[in-house]
Formats: sequence, C-alpha cells, structure tokens
Amino acid sequence: MPALPRLLRSCWGIFVPFWTVFLNTTLVDVVGSEQQIPLSVVKLWASAFGGEIKSIAAKYSGSQLLQKKYKEYEKDVSIEEIDGLQLVKKLAKNMEEMFHKKSEAVRRLVEAAEEAHLKHEFDADLQYEYFNAVLINEQDEEGKYLELGKEFILVPNDHFNNLPVNISLSDVQVPTNMYNKDPAIVNGVYWSESLNKVFVDNFDRDPSLIWQYFGSAKGFFRQYPGIKWEPDENGVIAFDCRNRKWYIQAATSPKDVVILVDVSGSMKGLRLTIAKQTVSSILDTLGDDDFFNIIAYNEELHYVEPCLNGTLVQADRTNKEHFREHLDKLSAKGIGMLDIALNEAFSVLSEFNHTGQGSICSQAIMLITDGAVDTYDTIFAKYNWPERKVRIFTYLIGREAAFADNLKWMACANKGFFTQISTLADVQENVMEYLHVLSRPKVIDQEHDVVWTEAYIDSTLAEDQGMVLMTTVAMPVFSKQNETRSKGILLGVVGTDVPVKELLKTIPKYKLGIHGYAFAITNNGYILTHPELRPLYEEGKKRRKPNYSSVDLSEVEWEDRDDVLRNAMVNRKTGKFSMEVKKTVDKGKRVLVMTNDYYYTDIRGTPFSLGVALSRGHGKYFFRGNVTIEEGPALHPKWTDHLNYENEEEEGLHDLEHPDVSLADEWSYCNTDLQPEHRQLSQLDAIKLYLKGKEPLLQCDKELIQEVLFDAVVSAPIEAYWTSLALNKSENSDKGVEVAFLGTRTGLSRINLFVGAEQLTNQDFLKAGDKENIFNADHFPLWYRRAAEQIPGSFVYSIPFSVGTANKSNVVTASTSIQLLDDRKSPVVAAVGIQMKLEFFQRKFWTASRQCASLDGRCSISCDDETINCYLIDNNGFILVSEDYTQTGNFFGEVEGAVMNKLLTMGSFKRITLYDYQAMCRTNKESSDRAHSLLDPYNAFFAAVKWIMTELILFLVEFNLCGWWHSETTAKAQRLKQTLEPCDTEYPAFVSERTIKETTGNIVCEDCSKSFVIQQIPSSNLFMVVVDNQCACDSVAPITMAPIEIRYNESLKCERLKSQKIRRRPESCHGFHPEENARECGGALGLCAKPALLMIPLLLMLFSR
Repeated sequence: MPALPRLLRSCWGIFVPFWTVFLNTTLVDVVGSEQQIPLSVVKLWASAFGGEIKSIAAKYSGSQLLQKKYKEYEKDVSIEEIDGLQLVKKLAKNMEEMFHKKSEAVRRLVEAAEEAHLKHEFDADLQYEYFNAVLINEQDEEGKYLELGKEFILVPNDHFNNLPVNISLSDVQVPTNMYNKDPAIVNGVYWSESLNKVFVDNFDRDPSLIWQYFGSAKGFFRQYPGIKWEPDENGVIAFDCRNRKWYIQAATSPKDVVILVDVSGSMKGLRLTIAKQTVSSILDTLGDDDFFNIIAYNEELHYVEPCLNGTLVQADRTNKEHFREHLDKLSAKGIGMLDIALNEAFSVLSEFNHTGQGSICSQAIMLITDGAVDTYDTIFAKYNWPERKVRIFTYLIGREAAFADNLKWMACANKGFFTQISTLADVQENVMEYLHVLSRPKVIDQEHDVVWTEAYIDSTLAEDQGMVLMTTVAMPVFSKQNETRSKGILLGVVGTDVPVKELLKTIPKYKLGIHGYAFAITNNGYILTHPELRPLYEEGKKRRKPNYSSVDLSEVEWEDRDDVLRNAMVNRKTGKFSMEVKKTVDKGKRVLVMTNDYYYTDIRGTPFSLGVALSRGHGKYFFRGNVTIEEGPALHPKWTDHLNYENEEEEGLHDLEHPDVSLADEWSYCNTDLQPEHRQLSQLDAIKLYLKGKEPLLQCDKELIQEVLFDAVVSAPIEAYWTSLALNKSENSDKGVEVAFLGTRTGLSRINLFVGAEQLTNQDFLKAGDKENIFNADHFPLWYRRAAEQIPGSFVYSIPFSVGTANKSNVVTASTSIQLLDDRKSPVVAAVGIQMKLEFFQRKFWTASRQCASLDGRCSISCDDETINCYLIDNNGFILVSEDYTQTGNFFGEVEGAVMNKLLTMGSFKRITLYDYQAMCRTNKESSDRAHSLLDPYNAFFAAVKWIMTELILFLVEFNLCGWWHSETTAKAQRLKQTLEPCDTEYPAFVSERTIKETTGNIVCEDCSKSFVIQQIPSSNLFMVVVDNQCACDSVAPITMAPIEIRYNESLKCERLKSQKIRRRPESCHGFHPEENARECGGALGLCAKPALLMIPLLLMLFSR
C-alpha cells in the first residue's frame, strides 16, 4: 500500500505544473514546483555581504563611538515635547515684528514723498540733470559723459547679490517709450530727489533692507541703491513700474471687470489687432484679488471662453493666460450691437456681486470699439444711475473721431474715462489711465493701505545675476495740494522688497525636527514660502515656471483633499490639523510616508498665515543638552575634567575651531545682517565672536548656540578617531572609503577625507552646491532624513542620482542615525555616514556571492553562473549592483518587469501614487510670432510707424492696406512648436515592506517559468535579488516611474475654471467717494501724438540696428 501514495504523489507532482501552465498565460504562482534557486544559499550570501558592509560603514563612520558618547550624557539631558501651537504663535510674532519694520520704512518714504511734492511747484521749463539708470557712466567717442549719464560710482555689494551698486544715491529708470526730458518726468524726478536721504536712513536703521523704490504715476522708477540698467538686444527696456503688481495693488482697490470687445466688420485688420493688445494690456493690470470676463460682440454675444458664460473668474495668471489664448481666435464680421453687450455686462456684474464671490468692491465695464452710434443712456438709467457703482471705461480704436463724443459721454456719465488708441504704441499708456481713476477714492480718503504681494522672482535682474524669491510691501503716495484734493491725484507708489529667505531666518529649523518645516500662504491660498515650492524648471538654466507665483497650498499638501488645512489658514484661524502625508525626497524618486501634525495661525498686519508641520514620533520631541551661556558658555564639568583649559569658554571655542567643523550657513545662529561689519562673517565665525564677548552688537540665538556647543563637545572625540583610521593606511589600502561625515540636529557638520581632495570620486559631495546633502534653511540633508526613518543601528545605502555630473553614480553613500533612546519618542540627535567608491562596494558584493556552505567547497550555484542574474536593490527598488554596470541606478522594474510585478502582487513592495501639480510637460503647440511681436515694445513701435506711413501713402484704401500690414507683420504662418507647458502629472514610487525579510517565487510566462529569490541584507535597506535568466518573460511590460500627464476633458476643464477655492478679501475697499470729481474723464488730448514722442522709438530702432 505505501507504494500507491508514492505513485500518486509522483504523478501529482507532474500533473499540477502542467495544468497550471496550460490554464495561465499571465503571471501565476506555481504550487509544488521544484525550487531552482536555493534560498539557503542566497541567505548565506546576504548575511556575508551584510556583515561585511556594515562592519566597514560602522568602522569608518564612527557610529558606535558617537552613539556611546551621546549615551554618556543621557542622564544630563532633557527631552521635551514640542508645543506646536505655542511654537507657531511665537514664530508668527517674530515675523510680524520683521514685517512691521519693513512697512515702517515704507511709511517714512510715503511721508517724505508727499511732503516734497507739497512744497514743489510745477515748472514746465525745468532743466535738471539726473542720474538716468540706463545712461550713467556712458561716454561718447570723445570720452565725454552722455547727457543724463554722468559718472555714477558703482561698487559690488554682497548684500545686493554682489551687484555693483551705489548705496549713497538712487537713480532713475525711464521706460523706452517715454521721453527722458518730458516736463512731467523732469519735475517728478526733481522733487523725488528728497527720497535719497530717507532711502539711506532706512538702510541705516534696518540693514536687512534690500531694494527700496518709488514708482511714479508718470512712469519713471526711482531705485535705491542706484544700479545700472542694461537694455535688451533691441535696445529696449520694457519695464514699466505701473504694470507691476505691487504698484497696481497699492494704487487701486479690488475690482470686478467685464471687458467688451467689438468684433464687427469695421474692426477688421489693424483695429482688431490693437483691440486684442488693449485687452491683453488690461489683463496685465489685473491681480489675484480681481475678477473678470471677456465678451466679444457683433450682432450676437460671444464669450471668449464659452464655458464661463454669465460669470466672472479670478484674475490669476493661469486664467489670464487661458483667455489670451482664446483672444487670438477672434475674427471681425457682422454688425456691432452694443446695446446687447451692455445689457449683458451689467447683468453679469449684478448677478456675480450677489453671489458674494467677487471683490465686493469696485466694478467696471471696459468697452473697446471703433465707434458707438448712441449714448445708450436708457441702459445706464436702468442699471447704473444714480449711484453709478459701475464705472465705464471706453477705448476708441482708430484715428477717426466721429464717434468720440458718444464714447466720452458714456465714460463721463459713469465715473469712468475715455481714451483713443490709434497705434500699438499708444496701448499701454492709454490703458494705464483707468488705474488713476480707480485710485481717486483712496486718494481722497487719504488711506495709505499697506499691501503685500504674493511671492515672485525679480524680473529686473538678468538671469546670471541670481533669482531671488521675494514679496513686496508697498503704499500709495498722494498729492496733498489743496487744488488737487478733489481730483484724487495719485503720485505713485513706494515699496521695498523682502526676500523669502529673510522669513526663513526667523524660523528655528532645529526646533522643527528632521522632517518638520514652516510655510506661509497669502489670503488667496497661494504659497509665500514652502519647501515644496519649485518656481524654476530645467535645473541649472534657472527658468521661471509661468505660474510659479500662484501655486496653491492644496497643490503641495495635496493629501488634504477637502482643503481643511488650506481653508482654515485662509480664514486666519489658529488651530491644529493632522494627516498622513507622502513626502518625496531625492529629486522626487523616493517617498517617505509619515503622519504630520500641522499648527497654524495668522501673521497680524499682513495678508499672510503661517503654518508649521511636525512629523509624529521623533519629530515631536526636542533634545536639550545641559549647557548654559551667561557671559560665556558654562559647560558640564564632565567635559573639562580631562583637559587643561583655563575655563569652559576656551573648550567650547576649541571644539568649534577644528577645521573639519562647519555650520549650516542658511540657519540663523547669529543675525549678521544688522551691522555692515558683520555681513562678511560666516555663521561659525559669528558664533566665535559672540562667545568671546567682543561684539556686543551681534545678536545671536542663545538657545541654539548652547545646543551647538553641546554637540561640538560630544562629537569632538570622533575627530581623533577618524585621524587614527586615516593614519593606518593598511586598513583602507585600496582607498575604497573616501569620506566620513556627521551632522547633528543643530546644523553642525564634521567631514573627514580618507583620500586627498583631488582624488575624491564625487567632487561635489557636501559642497555648497550640493543642496540636497547639506543643511538648508528648509530641510536637513538627504542622508540624515533617510537615516532617521531607518531602524536604529542599521545603515541606509544609496547611489546619488545623476543631474549632469557624470561621476556622481560612481559612489555609494551609507548613513545611520544616532538616538538616545530606543523608541520613537527619542529625537534623532545626529546622523553619521560614509561615502565609498561604487566599484569597491560592488566588489564586496560579488565576493560575498561566491561563498557556499558545502564541505567540499563546490557551490551548487553562484552569481557567476550564466543561468542567473544577481542584483542588489534598495528599499525603493533602485539597483546598486548588477552584472550589467549600465543598469546601476535604474529602477528594478525597468530591468525585471515580471519579477517586480510579482513582488508587488505578493506584498514585498508596495506602489504609492504621487501627484505633481507643478510639473512641466512637453507639448506640441501651434504658435506664431504674432503674440510675441505685439508684446515687444520694439516691434510694437516699428509696427506703429509702419502703419502710419501706410496710411499717409494711401489713406482712402485703409482697410486693404491694413489687411496687407496685418498679414505681413503679424499673421505669421502657424506651425507646430514643442514647448514646455505647466501640467499636472501622476507618477508612482515604490517602498519595500519592512516585515517581509525573504521571498521566493515562480512566474509562469507564455512559454517558460521564471523563478527568483529576494533576501533582505541584514542591518540595511538593501535586498539581494537572484533571478533565473533562462526565461525572458517578454510578455510582461517593464514597470517604469515615468510621470503620466493628467489630461482633463473639456467638461472637467470647464469645471476647474468655474470652481473657486475659498479666499479672503483684502480688508480695505475704496470703491467710491462723494467728493470725487467725475469731470476728469479723458478727452481728445490723446488723438494727436506729439511728433517728438513718435520719433524717439523710431530713432532708437534705427540706431540699435
């Protein structure tokens, strides 16, 4: 009888695999098949390699020594739980004080400017030689300075990005399309010279100030410190301060605007081109607190974006660009029925106002047409009189004045403004007129509202001069002369820039933990500062993303699907919110899953709200060493017992003065900006001066310096330890280990080289340009963050991802964390690590993979066998070792798609879906040079001059010649062009399951079976994977990490346009004033351009050639 079961078992063993292969053409488990790769052998290899590599990492990093040193002081330290609410309130208070200092500086400029103008009497014949920012230091062929170009001393100043500046004087920039010696400009420049004294005084009071300026309503821009401006390749400076957001926000109140564009047949040719450019210029003047829509009309109404029929949208950059794209599709035909358009515009404004979603302040209709046959007073009587809450601004396109009276009457009867635009060169200056009208109520009220802009990058600097993210505080300047009071004359706007890095200096990073961070948002929910904000793309080229200044908090904290955190902060609440987050590191290729607690409150006196994120576990606790500073540092007696120092201060300084010690220069240990003599100091040098007590004016963070001293003394013995290793050359004869390093929670770093600096494989590692691996203002080093999430006592290994430097993939970094206690409540006090040659690391792996346990020394299997492939991968699935060297650094799923798919199915790895709402995608787009040419003042002037000449030659056939002009100058052939456009993407990341140490499996493919073994390497984040290579399994596609663009259908696009997130309106509104003089509503002055002004751009164009 026993033979029968054996026979059945034998048959069953043959039948089951055959039946399984027959039934399955995709991946399945093969139950009962013979294991081709012995797990015990792979486990032996993994154990041997793990023991060897950990021994090397622990020895050369000194991790055990450092752990021991911190343990020695375990009883002398305290661990405190961080009170997140108290912390965020304290930080908000610090920011409030800093912002207040900036706004007070601006207020002093306002007072000085208004006083200077009050004392000045306008002189039309005034001759005044001022410093023109474009002409300064320019000489003619004879070596004489040009007019308005006197000698102006410029000295490079590191406080101003090392640009050559004059910190004693300001200078003046005048837009290219304006006359340098126009009487209005000369008079304005003359009386505003008095601001020089205030500029210098502000800088003396607050040396952290950077650019201060006055933007005149006449168009000139006075900037301190003085700097030379360089025209572009066409000899043009397009910058006009009145187009800047800080100017518009300070000058006007929030507004709802409906733009009506005449597209009847009479608008064909150049008129329609001018009309489109006029609309585009109006859009430039709208900001994030404004709402708008554009309606084209002939005998019918045509919403430029049909999806937004009957409503308004926020004037953020994305929406404005969307409308600009649709503007190009407008064509002229039919008859213009303005009455229908006016009725629609009033209805839209009224209905939208009742929803409570708009600005709830000013409302306006912008009418762009070549004529109106009626005054439409019945429509105005129905909707707008007698209150006249909706202002009417009319823009007459073309030279004819036949319909000017009707359009001017409409503007004057509705507290608006009339202007005529004959050429493209007229557009910008005429559009600006409406801002002066909207500013009248604020001027009459004499309300100097302080405004703050969203974060932006200064575009006045060339790209090679650095790109600094900043916000601007600005205030309007009013005329106080009695005869102009009722007219509400705006003189201009003063402002100063506040770099975002200044905000970060007020944040003690050491109190936020390894993964913690602070962030701030505006009243619209846009990010002011956040470590996940990426304003630039194409690393190294420093190109700004089109929508970088309007990235919403929900786009980086996207796990908060209901916007609970965002909305609470927008509404200026104080509170706490928690959620699980997926934070990407290492250029977005790796992910850390953790739970964050968010604490938030408002920053008073600003439209901003501040938040702090603390990660649960070690991130919620603060480690305090037993050290105090009075006159100097008083250190624990244990630290000085073995040394012959005269006092404790000497020892503290000694430990900071080692050449291997550095501090995080972006952290604020001491405020080196307050005094000019301190600006050249590194943070380490500043601390040394502070401890010696020789700089009483140097303000330092006493608590942070106490902790730095503690870390410096505790970590000091590792210096001698590393030195002894370096001297024993036989220990590292092949120079495989090149660098050892450590970092502490206070931003202190130590580095030791085991090879000469010139022999380093990775020359960039831990240098200032290696941002991801050093302490920054908003994050700890990558090797520190990853080590903190590894099991204590184990090392995390990785290969740097290449970003252009070819040799970066030739090294392996290993790091481990140092904790006082073996639980999550213990803060990570430090991290140590080494960097070794990849070749050295791989050689250790291949040596271990040749071991076997057989007594005769014959191995049943080896990584040298041609039938198997051996890999070493990390916990995110990236290959560190492969027989094919070119696969190093690649994702394992791209090489072994079938095996990776099986590992995901079995739960050894898990896929995590991530989203990037700041991505840039390549797209083929129809483009022409038309839009660019219209926006370029040089081309606009050239086009305007050409058109004038055309009209002079054959005025009677204007439309035909306009059509010829239009087709030649602007109607370029449409062509496909590949560009990078903002987009949303979805992409995967992969993480190993910690509880699964080993796995074996078989994959049945179409015509073969593929077996594999995966075994965790002890005390590491690594896995050895051995795969049978006799079965290619080509039917299974590779698994990639490539991002996929999220494409929205038309319906969803429409919903996204319509949806409006919660926002908070600015607190002040100045829509109307009963004393306002509505008679100042424009006229025919603009119908005849001054010949001199017309010739300037033409001459500039000719000479530039």
